[in-house]
Amino acid sequence: MRLLIVTPAPKGSRKGNRITADRWARLLRQLGYRVTVVDAFRDQPCDVLIALHARKSAASIRHYRAKRPDGRLIVVLTGTDLYHDLPQSRAAQRSIELADRLVVLQARAIDALPRGLQAKARVIVQSAVGPTSRPTQRKDAFEVCVVGHLRPVKDPFRAALATRQLPAESRIIVSHLGAALDLAMERRARDEMLRNPRYRWLGDLPHSQALRVLARSELLVNSSKMEGGANAICEALACGVPVLSSSIAGSIGLLGEHYPGYFEVGDTLELAALLSRFETEAAFRERLKSRCRELAWIVEPKRERAAWSRLLAEL
Repeated sequence: MRLLIVTPAPKGSRKGNRITADRWARLLRQLGYRVTVVDAFRDQPCDVLIALHARKSAASIRHYRAKRPDGRLIVVLTGTDLYHDLPQSRAAQRSIELADRLVVLQARAIDALPRGLQAKARVIVQSAVGPTSRPTQRKDAFEVCVVGHLRPVKDPFRAALATRQLPAESRIIVSHLGAALDLAMERRARDEMLRNPRYRWLGDLPHSQALRVLARSELLVNSSKMEGGANAICEALACGVPVLSSSIAGSIGLLGEHYPGYFEVGDTLELAALLSRFETEAAFRERLKSRCRELAWIVEPKRERAAWSRLLAEL
């Protein structure tokens, strides 16, 4: 079978949709499929079209369905799809209506779909693999990692702001990995480094380097306002790194309803209190670590391959 993956992010992009598309292409080739990744459907031959992002790939989805009324169509829904576009974008709504199947990245995502379309949805949690050997943790500081491009939806400076509230004796520093997608965000990151000795913006590192920074960290902070199912959380679980996350559906769908490491979106003081607890309270630290170890199985590559294999067999 020939599979065509359409992603709105062009070749060479470091945006999440492109990284996901390229990773899925490798995974699906391992299952024996012929896979091509493109940024739009232009009548390329394929048996199944897999489109990432209901709104941004809407033109390709409509064109494919018009040209191939009997072709198989999978639409993958991201955080902005589910929690921003679907309620208000007719293009996104039309995309999921045209799809044979919908892929969501965590179980809570199904709740955001119209009832009549929920039966189309399949949950496929993104897999991740940590480094073969965990890097040595820093001795000179208590390193906390933030992974994500500098975009408003990520609330990227929340951890930095929280560290300003920590007591002077705290050893916490924040290492922030991700590209600044506009000059204003870049200026803010550089200004924060000047003002806040606990914050370092490392920029858009190659994935292997970024993964090693995450793997050596004591903790990941994910402060997003919305996520479809954060790949950074999946990678943290694979690396054995515990997580503090904003209390959003995309994270609750991965970490569970009663996970002890949530804070309200945008709540700097609550995040600061959790950071301080994690640094100073061994029992709280072990509780988070233990829960994340229990969750590591959900990001095993064999589970993701099996889920894709089942889905394509259905079609």
